[in-house]
Amino acid sequence: MTIINPKEYLVLIVDDVPANLQILINRLNKFGFKTLVAQDGEHALFEAKRVKPDIILLDVVMPNMSGFEISHQLKANPTTCDIPIIFMTALNDIESKTKAFEVGGVDYVTKPFEYQEIIGRMKTHLTIRDLKREHELYNDKQNAFVSTVAQNLKIPLNSIVSYAELLRDEDNSPEEAQQFTKAIIQAGRWMNNIIEELQLLTEIQNNNTKPEPLDMTQIVTRSLERVAHLTTTYPAKIILPDNWPEVLGHASWVEEIWVNYLSNALKHGRHPRLELGATIQTDDKVCFWVQDNGPGLTPEKQAQLFAPFTHPDQIRAKETGLGLSIVQFIVQKLNEQAGVTSNVGRGSRFFFTLPALR
Repeated sequence: MTIINPKEYLVLIVDDVPANLQILINRLNKFGFKTLVAQDGEHALFEAKRVKPDIILLDVVMPNMSGFEISHQLKANPTTCDIPIIFMTALNDIESKTKAFEVGGVDYVTKPFEYQEIIGRMKTHLTIRDLKREHELYNDKQNAFVSTVAQNLKIPLNSIVSYAELLRDEDNSPEEAQQFTKAIIQAGRWMNNIIEELQLLTEIQNNNTKPEPLDMTQIVTRSLERVAHLTTTYPAKIILPDNWPEVLGHASWVEEIWVNYLSNALKHGRHPRLELGATIQTDDKVCFWVQDNGPGLTPEKQAQLFAPFTHPDQIRAKETGLGLSIVQFIVQKLNEQAGVTSNVGRGSRFFFTLPALR
């Protein structure tokens, strides 16, 4: 359930009577709301567009421009159309109330009103507005994610179809046939990695169990086995510590982080040299890392690496899967951190944190 914290919300009060404004300002400020005032329609439209308040309390009877006309213009403007408007008026007839909702009001309070009542109604409509925004954001992310997955699966699938058609040609030499077969296997492994990561994402999303003590030696061993096929293409020297600090986490999730870091490091070093390690921090956290000898990254590229699932253009599956976006997804679920430190020409260090076992 969404909890309203008044300090986070700005209220625009539109009334042409200074005494009414002052009383309402005092009451709202006492409850913690931030307030802004306008005493005519032109000023109200200007302020609403300038600061885009979270909610508007709008008097109906105003000079030059009525509250109904103000609301009509606010709803016609894309910048202000989603701001909830609560009308305040001494008018109590059905026609006025009906008009208030027709021009976009979400509620109607008749003067004189109890301030507890108007605060309650404000909180209700702010909650509805926030829940609507959260729902829209969730739907946008889901749609972007589905689109991304479809696009990323098409890449290796198209490779499989293309090489299979080439392999069907009886004029291929044995060397060409072997090359096409190898490409099909590689694309198939690519698709399988994406599917496995999708399954892991579902597990992560639905898992609310507490982290458990991890056997990091076993997890790293399994991770190295999963990227072993890459070491045939990118022969590497891999340096491991003698032992690992004890931490809490979910083994399959942490393994996925290591696999993504290792595969990226193997593919971006000319003669890859990877060092894995862990640093015990002073905040009861352990920072695990992979140091490579690759070309390094500019600050701009570093900022783009851990893009979340927000837009299809931000996520591109590599041959090892969905890339570092899944690492970001995992650490967010664990309430931990992941990132990279790098200097161009001096390699990169990819890291993630886990809570130390106490």
